[in-house]
Amino acid sequence: MHDVAPRPFEDVPHVLLHKRVRDIASGVEGVLMAVVREDVSDTPVRECWVRLAYVRGPSGREISTAVANIEAV
Repeated sequence: MHDVAPRPFEDVPHVLLHKRVRDIASGVEGVLMAVVREDVSDTPVRECWVRLAYVRGPSGREISTAVANIEAV
């Protein structure tokens, strides 16, 4: 059996970090908790990096969305 290494990611600074935002794709409003650059590929041979925003909504659960989908409230 092969050990699966965790997918790499790195924190990215963002002007709206820890501020109220809206995810325009879902309509969820909440606080921007983190922006990360994450490898979402299905194989280590071909990397596919995206910037994801993590928004904590009113329920306390965090959703992820493309950084381009967030706007200040």
